[in-house]
Amino acid sequence: MDWLETVNDPLIVVRAIHFTATAVTAGSMLFRVAVAEPALGSGAPATAARMQSLSVAWIGLAIAAVSGAIWVLLEAAAMSGLSLSEAMTADILSTVLNETQFGLVSEIRLALASTLAACLACSRMPWTRWPALTSAFGLIAALAWAGHAGSSVGLIGLLHLTADVLHLTAAAAWIGALVPLAMLLAVARRRQDFVWTSLARHATQRFSTLGLLSVGVLLITGVVNACILVGSFYALQATEYGRLVILKTALFAVMLLLAAANRFWLMPQLAPLSRTDMQIDALRRLTRNSVLEIILGVAVIAIVGALGILHPAIHIALA
Repeated sequence: MDWLETVNDPLIVVRAIHFTATAVTAGSMLFRVAVAEPALGSGAPATAARMQSLSVAWIGLAIAAVSGAIWVLLEAAAMSGLSLSEAMTADILSTVLNETQFGLVSEIRLALASTLAACLACSRMPWTRWPALTSAFGLIAALAWAGHAGSSVGLIGLLHLTADVLHLTAAAAWIGALVPLAMLLAVARRRQDFVWTSLARHATQRFSTLGLLSVGVLLITGVVNACILVGSFYALQATEYGRLVILKTALFAVMLLLAAANRFWLMPQLAPLSRTDMQIDALRRLTRNSVLEIILGVAVIAIVGALGILHPAIHIALA
């Protein structure tokens, strides 16, 4: 498949949008539970952060719902061999949804999305936090069954599926949670208030710990997936699939550098006991780096959307 044809494939674009929206939805829920509430307490900053994460989750869920519906229609056209308009019939859509693994996964994910929407609508009730978090990460984890891992069999298939589930959830925890973190940092930078600066430092510290755990899981599961889907250094450099994996790895490495700069260089600059120009500059740089990480993360997710369409490199290399 020619690369120019690949990037213009509507299915890849829709998958990339859907993966991104789902990751941001799950990440914003995790940010609220694991970062904002423990770090910010119960004052005005905590309320602002909670409302921000709630807004991000609603927007992400809405985009995921629309892109998910379009994904089903595009898959129906691809499976039937018909044009998009011809495939939009009750019979074809019913067949795709009820008689294929992709359809079953889509129905399960629709139920999870509906549960999440109900929890978000009742977000003032404390008991909805954990059902919301569980359904949000179930929504992203279930994508593993819609990709290459879902068609693997045997013990290798189980390993592949497990690695893919962990890979997707770790990516959502890091990239998705970056969005509400960047918004919080931007607010703290605008406020001429040491309290906000201190709270931003605590939130960034907790997120940094979350990021370290996510990176560790991403590295391990990424290696497992590469061994299963690429198989050799020759396939890595000789196939389109392998070259995309190299590009994805390079973008991931740049994200790691930005994260390391945040943790070991900029975060310590927020430590002084009063508001200083150094703190303001550190907040500005942290916000900028977080936005750059988000952009790179979206690019990585777009590559994942392409990889899910291409034949794995190991199949091509063995052909």
